[in-house]
Amino acid sequence: MMPQTDQTLVLGLGCDRGTALATLQEAVTQALQQLGASVNAVATLASIDLKADEPGLLSLALQLNCPIHFYPAAALAVVPVPNPSATVLRHTGTPSVSEAAALLAAGASGHPAPPTALCLEKHKWRGADGKNATVSIALRISPDPLSLQQGNHA
Repeated sequence: MMPQTDQTLVLGLGCDRGTALATLQEAVTQALQQLGASVNAVATLASIDLKADEPGLLSLALQLNCPIHFYPAAALAVVPVPNPSATVLRHTGTPSVSEAAALLAAGASGHPAPPTALCLEKHKWRGADGKNATVSIALRISPDPLSLQQGNHA
């Protein structure tokens, strides 16, 4: 079971253009339920920079009171993921959005978390609006306490 109150989870999100907030909320709720995790465990959200103006994603970040990070396709494309997609590559320029974004945002020192940090791979949901949303969840890597004590802020 995942922690219920510690903010240790990073949600990587992919979605069709114009996906409703309700569809994103449903996808996130289902994904968290699969882990037995609470929304209170969510530390941050992440996606591709092509979605930086997506109203549903921005509204979700506000609702969850979490920062949201957007990464360029080139940064996402180099992150090793368990479920790359040729379709996603054709549309975005990277074989992964949700998994790669989750791992990048969960990482430390500018490096992505390893694929083993994914505690939920691609959870796909098609909402009542007919739009698709994908949620991947990674455990956030905590900075090493020794390196912080030594002043090496990662």
